[in-house]
Amino acid sequence: MRAAIVLPLLLLAANAGARELRVCADPNNLPYSNARGEGFENRIIALLAKDLDANVRYTWWAQRRGFLRNTLLANDCDVVAGVASSMGMLGTTDPYYRSTYIFVSRADRHLGVHSLDDPRLKQWMIGVQLVGDDGANTPPAHALARRGIAGNVRGYTVYGDYAQAAPQSQVIDAVARGDVDVAIVWGPTAGYFAAKQPVQLALMPVTPWLDGPLWPMVFDTSMGVRKEDRALRRELNAALQRHATEIAAILDAYHVPRVETNGDRVSPAP
Repeated sequence: MRAAIVLPLLLLAANAGARELRVCADPNNLPYSNARGEGFENRIIALLAKDLDANVRYTWWAQRRGFLRNTLLANDCDVVAGVASSMGMLGTTDPYYRSTYIFVSRADRHLGVHSLDDPRLKQWMIGVQLVGDDGANTPPAHALARRGIAGNVRGYTVYGDYAQAAPQSQVIDAVARGDVDVAIVWGPTAGYFAAKQPVQLALMPVTPWLDGPLWPMVFDTSMGVRKEDRALRRELNAALQRHATEIAAILDAYHVPRVETNGDRVSPAP
């Protein structure tokens, strides 16, 4: 009888002392994350937590302006996945993937567009992701504006319709329906939602990948921690390195395009 009482108490004590990996993420942001753990960032976080012998505890917050200020920097969590490696306000891990903006068009149109300097872009209706309701523009929007391409551009907020299960799918849905001729979309979003369309879509990396000194089309992606959390960053770096093969398989399963850059050229990562 005594053993039957003591064993549950020991198990409770062990669980109470288990390490937590506190993560902040968006609860409705596929293909990256959602509250059901269906995003590729959810899966990568689970992989890293297992390596660190930690339990994941999520704090959910919509990725809008102020996301980092109200979550990681407010000490509500210790890790945020999917941040730009160059983000100076955070301590960032080594990149675990590099992706690019993508031209998306219907395959049956045979447009073959791959360059921002294609003269046909002045004639086509172009879908472009915007950062948010504040109207801040993504690098492709700035690149088009530099070329005098504005009147035939249709903007889609990168946040999408948050009442829907897949808010970011709107711009890809528009291509599939023929509402726009071509869209320029961040790679992971483009690859994931293009694979779910009832018609085949063509995806081509945007070139030049660096449009002037200010507007890169290619970005490295890291985990973000507070700058002072150097020990955690080292642990995450080691875990990312140990599980690089599994992470690549997860990204493949979500159709995330990864690239390398060489001069003006963009090529698939090996």
